[in-house]
Amino acid sequence: MRLADFAFDLPAELIAQRPLGERSASRLLALDAAGEGSLQDLHVSDLPRLLAPGDLLVFNDTRVVPARLPARKPTGGRVELLLERACGTDEALVQIRGGKGLKEGAALETAGGVLIVLGRDGELWRVRLPAPTLPFFEAHGQVPLPPYIAREADAADRERYQSLLARVPGSVAAPTASLHFDAGLLARLDALGVQRTCLTLHVGAGTFQPVRVDDPSQHRMHAEFIEVPESLCEAVAAARAAGRRVVAVGTTVARALESAAADGMLRPFRGDTRIFIHPGYRWRVIDALLTNFHLPESTLLMMVSAFAGREATLAAYRHAVAGRYRFFSYGDAMFLTRAASAT
Repeated sequence: MRLADFAFDLPAELIAQRPLGERSASRLLALDAAGEGSLQDLHVSDLPRLLAPGDLLVFNDTRVVPARLPARKPTGGRVELLLERACGTDEALVQIRGGKGLKEGAALETAGGVLIVLGRDGELWRVRLPAPTLPFFEAHGQVPLPPYIAREADAADRERYQSLLARVPGSVAAPTASLHFDAGLLARLDALGVQRTCLTLHVGAGTFQPVRVDDPSQHRMHAEFIEVPESLCEAVAAARAAGRRVVAVGTTVARALESAAADGMLRPFRGDTRIFIHPGYRWRVIDALLTNFHLPESTLLMMVSAFAGREATLAAYRHAVAGRYRFFSYGDAMFLTRAASAT
């Protein structure tokens, strides 16, 4: 396995810069990796056609925090903080852009008051805020749009870069597969008898970290906090007993479920995960995956390739490029069934 094995050509104009007006209007490319590898061009509103009564949809209920925070150094220079995670009541781990020359004890001026730099923590900085961390960022931060969206966040992003099921604040990026679900689609799925449950994975800024080694197996994954409740484990067991499928809504859900089943059995879990899923991985929990299109040579594309097969996945991506699908966070989606080789 080499990094170049996960490259594909993507015209820049296919990178979605804004969401569609209607969440479920996005296109949906269905890949039957469990069968003949056939492709169907659909829309997210067609999802009920791909599901059956009793199938279990698993969502990530994390809520995106307005995690970008402008600040000024004591010298007057501008910096930008990007929240990685809250630590206790009023401390946080952050990335600091423009932070060259910062030292322990430095005071940074923000719209919400002065925060103090406590020191380095690996590639991140630990800071003390003038108020509890999450309310402080909610009041003074900006929506942290991904780096490939070449515009400033606006008021509409506060609502649109957030899932309808978002409940637990803590992410710096949206679990984007869930952005496609609106109230009408959820009601149709409920009427069909499709079940749903939630877990929590707080997406960190490391999700955008590129793989910098030619051999991806040497890549060190970033840590993300997950919580898989007992009620979810019971719902998965019930779906299994009824012969129904477990469908992960997004790679964050897939990552959390597989982390909680590291020894082969799904159990409640609360803590950090660094799991790196790439081709050769043997899946333990999920049968189908709904996910957006991912960056070339990214760990998320490797995860999808582990689920549906690398060749089938890249063939689907070529089909999507040729068909002018919209890519990445505000783009279109795929529905994949698990390849037999991934069991």
